[in-house]
Amino acid sequence: MAHIQLLGTGGTIASRSQGTRGAVATEASSALVPKQYGDVTVRARDILTIGSYRLDLADLRRIAEAVGQALADPDTDGVVVTHGTDTLEETAFLLDLVHASPKPVVVTGAQRTADSPDADGPRNVAEAVRAAADERLRGAGALICFNGTVRSARGARKVHTTAGSPFGGGTEVAHMAGNQLVVTATPRRYPPLPTPPTAFDNTRVEIITAYPGATPELLDHAVQLGSRAVVLAGTGVGNAGPGFAEAVKRATGNGCIVVLSTRAPWGPVVPTYGDGGGIDLVEAGAIPSADLNPFQARILTAVLLSYGEPPEEFPAVFESYL
Repeated sequence: MAHIQLLGTGGTIASRSQGTRGAVATEASSALVPKQYGDVTVRARDILTIGSYRLDLADLRRIAEAVGQALADPDTDGVVVTHGTDTLEETAFLLDLVHASPKPVVVTGAQRTADSPDADGPRNVAEAVRAAADERLRGAGALICFNGTVRSARGARKVHTTAGSPFGGGTEVAHMAGNQLVVTATPRRYPPLPTPPTAFDNTRVEIITAYPGATPELLDHAVQLGSRAVVLAGTGVGNAGPGFAEAVKRATGNGCIVVLSTRAPWGPVVPTYGDGGGIDLVEAGAIPSADLNPFQARILTAVLLSYGEPPEEFPAVFESYL
C-alpha cells in the first residue's frame, strides 16, 4: 500500500464560479480526491488556496517547505501538489531545485474549474497520484503531470492558455496508456540546493524583454529600484537592440547580476552576434542561461542570491545548474 500526501495550493482546480466575480479558488484539497485509489491511500491538506497569478516568492518558499516536510514523513511514499497553471512552471522548478529525496513530487492542476461540467481536475489528480506512487519514478525529481503526460519540471512551460494539455517542453518522463503508466525516460538530476531562507521572499529579480524599439533605460531603472539581478529575455539566440550592451555594463558595474535568456519558446542561448547582440552582451557581463527560459532562470537566480552568493562567485554556481 503506497501512501501519498496531496498538498493543495489553489488554482483553477480549486476554483468555483462566483457569478460576476468570476472564478475564485475556494475548494479544499480534500474535496479533490477520494481517500483511496486502489492500493494507494491519499491524505490531503491545504497549504494555500489562491490563484497562482497572485503568488509571490514567499508563497513559493512556503510550498517548498511544506513539500520538504511531507517528504520527510517516513510513512509518505510520494507527494502531489495541486497548483494553478499560470505560474506552475516556476513553483515546480523551485521544487525540483531543492528536491533531495528519491520520493516523487508531482505537480498538477486543471484548465477547467471544479464546478465545470467537464472538469479535468479529478482525472489529472488521479494520474498524478498514480505517478507519485510509482516506484519507477523514484529519483526523477519534481514532475508535472497533466492530461496523461508526465514531464520534468525543468524546461517545462505553459504554452497554451485554454487547451487541455497546456504544458510543453521539459523531458517526457511517462504517459498514460489506458490505465497504465508507461515510463519512458529519467530526467537529468542536479545536486539538490537547500530550501531557500526567508531572504528569498524579498530577493528582487526583474525580467526585461527585448523587442524592436525596446528601452534599455528600463534596465537602469531596475537597478535603481534595488534589483539584485535582471533577466534579459533577448531576441533569438540572445540578442538585444541599441543601448542594451551599455546598460548591461552599467548594471554589472553596480553589482547587479544580468542573466541573458531568450524570449523564444524553445532553444538555447548561443551568443553569436556583435553590434549589440549576444557577443557584446556577454562581454558587458551578462551570463547566458543556456536552455533555461526567463521565468525558470529568474527562480534559479533568486534562489542562489538568497543564500548570499557574492556577485563574483555567482556565474560559476549559476552555470553549474544549467
